[in-house]
Amino acid sequence: MRVAIQALLKMLDGLTGWLPSVRKEPDHLKTGRRGEEHAYFYLRKHGYVIVAKNWRGGGKGELDLIGWEGKTLCFIEVKTRGSRGEIPAEAAVGMKKRDELVATARLYRRRVAPETPHRFDVVSVYLGKKVEIELLRDAFHAR
Repeated sequence: MRVAIQALLKMLDGLTGWLPSVRKEPDHLKTGRRGEEHAYFYLRKHGYVIVAKNWRGGGKGELDLIGWEGKTLCFIEVKTRGSRGEIPAEAAVGMKKRDELVATARLYRRRVAPETPHRFDVVSVYLGKKVEIELLRDAFHAR
């Protein structure tokens, strides 16, 4: 069933290329969207319950994915590259980006009990001939 859904999403993604607004979208945004789709299915396969995608809380930041792993609320940043390079994809999550993610996560956490355990995960997706995915649980902490 999961494979059928992934195949359907891939087909629909291909069809959206016919839409004028999507055709004009820069390649890096298309790559990022594909990476987020792969990350979504990877995380679900590994027990995460995803509750939000591309969540904006009114500030300038965005959380790629939000999900639960057990009783822990996870804020997940997805970094996608066309292929592996010398520098891993997760290296793109620098201090400025971390601060932005933490601030946006604070806005989301207003929806849950204050004592709810939470963490920040980073998923690196490499779109080569074979898609490679790496999950870094608890990749960083709020300063």
